[in-house]
Amino acid sequence: MAKRLMFDVVVQKDETGGYVAFVPSLPGCHTQGETLEELMKNVEEAIELYLETLDEEEKSEVLKMAQSVVGLQKVEVHT
Repeated sequence: MAKRLMFDVVVQKDETGGYVAFVPSLPGCHTQGETLEELMKNVEEAIELYLETLDEEEKSEVLKMAQSVVGLQKVEVHT
């Protein structure tokens, strides 16, 4: 039976009105979609494909990092 894993995903609206997402604990794992529904299907597939490229030791290390995301903060700066 396959193990279910949870990953934090950052979602942003892009300049065309679509969406982009990246997975902070998986460097280079990102995708896009025209709708949020499409984006979420694409990000799930992107994560699965990313994990398929890892050997067991790398996967173990990634899973440790997946638990380390604390949150998302907004920071105001004056320009």
